[in-house]
Amino acid sequence: MIKENILKVEQNIQSACQRVNRNPEEVTLIAVSKTKPLSDIETAIQCGMMEFGENKVQELVDKMEHVSTPVHWHLIGHLQTNKIKYIVDKPLLIHSVDSVRLANEIQKEAAKKQADCDILLEVNVAKEESKYGFDYDEVMDAVKEIAMLPNVHIQGLMTIAPFVENPEDNREIFAKLHKLLLDIKTRNIDNVNMSVLSMGMTNDYMVAIEEGATMVRVGTGIFGARDYNI
Repeated sequence: MIKENILKVEQNIQSACQRVNRNPEEVTLIAVSKTKPLSDIETAIQCGMMEFGENKVQELVDKMEHVSTPVHWHLIGHLQTNKIKYIVDKPLLIHSVDSVRLANEIQKEAAKKQADCDILLEVNVAKEESKYGFDYDEVMDAVKEIAMLPNVHIQGLMTIAPFVENPEDNREIFAKLHKLLLDIKTRNIDNVNMSVLSMGMTNDYMVAIEEGATMVRVGTGIFGARDYNI
């Protein structure tokens, strides 16, 4: 099932790129393996997947230590300050930096370990109270402040759009975040590389790609439904 699902998602990515004249190589597919066993990750690796996303630090570190092949990891869930020390020197991208305070704490831990940490700023474009992230209007000032941190490197932006029945309902959100990324890019701020736009999940990743996503985070569409009771 996993192999067939990956092929289907890759075909959908190609189709979405074709519709807007993008090169599919511009889009990185992240297999979101949260709550899934290591055996599922191994199956996905055998199918060519090399990018995996996890929500929880402990689960990510455990899988990172036990996976048979070195792969690239993405922390896509909310990061608590007391967990930073476990991942700051690991080869991963943190998608979920949602405050200047969190970025400062990452800097402290990264400096202790003489490590460099790549991050994305999470933006709550839809202003959902249940979601973390910077308000849209706060991002530019936050970028300028975080750019001063020597061990923390902003690679782009991320959002978690609302879950909707019709993916078209999120198009405006994706387009708005893409515009913000381009606005920041034109400022040419030192230590800021706006090359990553992480948006779109199983139900809306094709629309996200059409609106400029460079990373899509697909879990259920690859691994099937999750059992949150385990």
